[in-house]
Amino acid sequence: MPDPSTPPYGGVGIALPTIDAFGHGTPVIEVAQAAERAGLDHAWVPDHLVFHRPVLEATTALAVVAGATARIRLGSAILNPTLRPVTWLAKHLATLEALAPGRLLLGVGLGGEYEPEFRAAGVDPRTRARRLDEALELLPRLMAGEAVRHAGAYEVDCPGLAPAPDALPPVLVGGRSEAALRRAARFGDAWLPMWMDPEQVAAGRARLAELAAEHGRPAPGVALVAFVNAGEQRLRARAEAADLIRRQYGMPFERVERWALLGSVEEIAERLAAYREAGVDGFCLSPAHPRPLTQVEPVAALRTQLGPTRAAA
Repeated sequence: MPDPSTPPYGGVGIALPTIDAFGHGTPVIEVAQAAERAGLDHAWVPDHLVFHRPVLEATTALAVVAGATARIRLGSAILNPTLRPVTWLAKHLATLEALAPGRLLLGVGLGGEYEPEFRAAGVDPRTRARRLDEALELLPRLMAGEAVRHAGAYEVDCPGLAPAPDALPPVLVGGRSEAALRRAARFGDAWLPMWMDPEQVAAGRARLAELAAEHGRPAPGVALVAFVNAGEQRLRARAEAADLIRRQYGMPFERVERWALLGSVEEIAERLAAYREAGVDGFCLSPAHPRPLTQVEPVAALRTQLGPTRAAA
């Protein structure tokens, strides 16, 4: 079982290959089971309706992984609530919590890097910030089985969903902007950024504490999403990571290369230690590799080298 002295999103986890970037298929169950055997703390899935490459639906993938594993926590990094009817999303999440009690980590955010999926969902992307804020207000009430009537970006008249979980999952709010920090301070148990330097994370964490105090809330924790290619020669690792970013995101690797974790386990562990010093409690490491299963053992080695989470140290 996870260590109760650390936050549920603490430690080191791996992103599951629900996006078929290289046309090799999506070995989601194999990677999740290998991650659990290796002692990783959590397994994560991204979320898109349509994307540059074929992608599996996030909550369905998490349900399958829940049935194929027993211990590892299951997270979304990140789920975009704005693309879905909020009542149905609450039902999906409550079902996941019922099937894998205490294992769900709900990472949420605006999305927005691929506008065609908003058109595919019939959602005006200009309303996405409002829809996300309303979803974060409504989801805990709906998942708790409360009767909810609401008129806004979402129109809800729900007599109460059942069964309701005994406890709601931790909410991690993604994004790098001031608006994202405000949203995390208001709603989140943790902030879940990606593509940031340790210095930027430290500044964001300090700002997050200020904003949370304005709401009378404790400062949320921090978990970081980062791409990793560990245990390879640096030139080969860079080429593989660049290929994945180009295929998966349709953009040049040079735009995000500074934040990619490339090289030996020892080199990457040093970089993770700098993030830990900046206040990061947990890491979601996404394999930038054509064979993601090969990254499980190096990521587990990073967990060993990194040692206890910041909160438990």
